[in-house]
Amino acid sequence: MPAPEWKFPDADGNLFTMDDWAGKIMGVSYVDPDESEMNEEFSDRVKKAIDVDSLISRDSFKGIGIADCASSWKPDFLIKAIGGRKAKKYETTVLFDSDAILRNSWNLYEDSYNIIILDKDRIVRGLYKEKMTELEMDEALQLIINLQK
Repeated sequence: MPAPEWKFPDADGNLFTMDDWAGKIMGVSYVDPDESEMNEEFSDRVKKAIDVDSLISRDSFKGIGIADCASSWKPDFLIKAIGGRKAKKYETTVLFDSDAILRNSWNLYEDSYNIIILDKDRIVRGLYKEKMTELEMDEALQLIINLQK
């Protein structure tokens, strides 16, 4: 299914949409800030596949984080600080959804760490709404690698 469009700010207030990364495979981590470690192992595997193993090219893939601010008790300044650390660690962009717009329009889980993999045409090819198993992490990583071809 095609992914509905969205527009969210980063910590500096700059607005981004999927069109900012047109033509790239996207890995979207939609995360309740209270669950920011739940699927971090998968993000670490993707980073290794890019930086160490050269299995994924930054020219064809963009991973981003979107914080589900509405599902957290944490104040915005703390959520932005967490997002800033993740953006630096993964050399990426972290955006902030204050009103659960994406969670509601994409039917994602609240209080979770959702992973969405989109192909270059913004078709959802992988969707993981809870803690990923070893098998799911392997499958999702291979999916990203295969979508580059």
